[in-house]
Amino acid sequence: MLESKIPSGPIEQKWEKSRFEMKLVNPANRRKHSVIIVGSGLAGAAAAASLGQQGYPVDCFCFQDSPRRAHSIAAQGGINAAKNYRNDGDSIFRLFYDTVKGGDFRAREANVYRLAQISVNIIDQCVAQGVPFAREYGGLLDTRSFGGVQVSRTFYARGQTGQQLLLGAYQALEEQVAAGTVKMHTRSEMLDLVLVNGKARGIITRNLVTGAIESHAADVVVLATGGYGNVFYLSTNAKGSNTTAIWRAHRRVALFGNPCFTQIHPTCIPVSSEHQSKLTLMSESLRNDGRVWVPRKNGDDRAPGAIPEDERDYYLERRYPSFGNLVPRDVASRAAKEVCDEGRGVGPGGQGVYLDFADAIRRLGESQVREKYGNLFDMYEEITGENAYKVPMRIFPAVHYTMGGLWVDYHLMSTIPGLFVAGEANFSDHGANRLGASALMQGLADGYFILPYTLPNYIASSALEKVDTSHPAFAAAKEEVMKRVTTMVSIRGKRTVDSIHKELGRIMWENCGMTRSEAGLKSNLARIPQLQEEFWKNVNVIGTGEELNQSLEKAGRVADFLELGELMCIDALQRAESCGGHFRVESQTPEGEALRDDEHFSYASAWEWKGGGGHWGFHKEPLAFEHVHLAQRSYK
Repeated sequence: MLESKIPSGPIEQKWEKSRFEMKLVNPANRRKHSVIIVGSGLAGAAAAASLGQQGYPVDCFCFQDSPRRAHSIAAQGGINAAKNYRNDGDSIFRLFYDTVKGGDFRAREANVYRLAQISVNIIDQCVAQGVPFAREYGGLLDTRSFGGVQVSRTFYARGQTGQQLLLGAYQALEEQVAAGTVKMHTRSEMLDLVLVNGKARGIITRNLVTGAIESHAADVVVLATGGYGNVFYLSTNAKGSNTTAIWRAHRRVALFGNPCFTQIHPTCIPVSSEHQSKLTLMSESLRNDGRVWVPRKNGDDRAPGAIPEDERDYYLERRYPSFGNLVPRDVASRAAKEVCDEGRGVGPGGQGVYLDFADAIRRLGESQVREKYGNLFDMYEEITGENAYKVPMRIFPAVHYTMGGLWVDYHLMSTIPGLFVAGEANFSDHGANRLGASALMQGLADGYFILPYTLPNYIASSALEKVDTSHPAFAAAKEEVMKRVTTMVSIRGKRTVDSIHKELGRIMWENCGMTRSEAGLKSNLARIPQLQEEFWKNVNVIGTGEELNQSLEKAGRVADFLELGELMCIDALQRAESCGGHFRVESQTPEGEALRDDEHFSYASAWEWKGGGGHWGFHKEPLAFEHVHLAQRSYK
């Protein structure tokens, strides 16, 4: 079932060879083949703009009121590229090596190498669009370091890199909207995928303003809908971020890859209230100049300025002298949890560590620190009321990104022919842990440089009969969606959607978050089916389906999170090893680091929907490492 379609030949030539072998569509014929793209963040907007420019009629859908609202806008620190402008030893191979190692050897080598190759083109593309990357005094593009690497390859626009890149993609998208090749469907949420003769041929959507259930047909469907971190309720994701599009596709038997691979970001503003609905990211770039520490003594509640230098523990610098504060995210997050569990955490409840800029301000001056990180410091002060130029930031790990997603082959096509998946919605490039500044790189690589080759190849290679929304498959899918909506609004139980989501998030964080254990995962697998039953018997969705109804929107998304949460725990239970962000307490080194079991778990897991109720089919894609040899990760 799993055909990865990795081309033969030397890894340096695989992508070039693959592009040459792909079939093309004559420019005059492109207008005859329609494309649906769900999602208009970096991956979706880039793909829509590129395919529209090629001449394909594109329908692009987003549930926001504008593509500019996509969660890509929240990415702060930067985008990686192997340009080696600093002449500090970087190269395409080193970016490839760092990414495979950072992902703890659980990603395909061929995909990662292609990503590293394309990275150099992305920067040129974005500069041409006018993205205002930071520049050095002489006018050259500036770079900085991120976790898990020892070179400066991260291009940035202060702490607003995602926003500026999205504006560049948005401009390209709107050019095609004006040209008539792309039609935007805002405030529309995909609720099902339509298959005709086993191929993806359209989607069913709900108009979030009117409640109308609508059908849309095309020759190809692309999902670029982001990650599923909100399964934990509290995350750095926008509140609207959800799993529904890819989960609907999974229920149509698109395999789901590595669902338990979730990333915890080490630098987020700690939880301040049980009424809180989301968490706020503080960019990893801050660890370039900020030093992470906690008091050496348990329970030391003195103000940070009152704690002498010799009574501070700069624990990342102590434990990982080669990488210091710039270890990968999974390593930094677990280290923060450990010191807090020891009773040395700071702030309310002891759930925080300090990120201190005093040394950087003394070395560089406050004005230079303000120039590099000013908007991040301003955001921190707005939320906490504390001036990070005067006192250290307080940070703690939080759910940030999901490496898992729909399984795709080298062409980014799922196990459903005609269904392509891009960006964070797929599982393809990051293994068990994503390095910082690589999400923007992958989204733009998929949208600008990969799908414009692989999607036409599918069209040219497939027999695509004419299909429109009058086909019976659309009526059947639409009826299923309407029945689901009607069921939800008619339950009229006593529990709010948020109360069920919060309970799911709490047990997912406790037992399938930074650390996982057999006992904890089995506990979740006993409780989650009960929560599912509680939802369908006792949830209270106010209003109707024929109107703007955010309660209904949330209910549909939480219903999918409940099923996904169960699969995540099943996946985490079967993977009885530690790797990257998946840390099983039963599998660790004497120093407390993740201990892989390459003999039994050197594969990507891929799960097949079998009707729910705890039943999934299990498939494996073996992973081979010919260029980056398997080794225990060390950042010491």
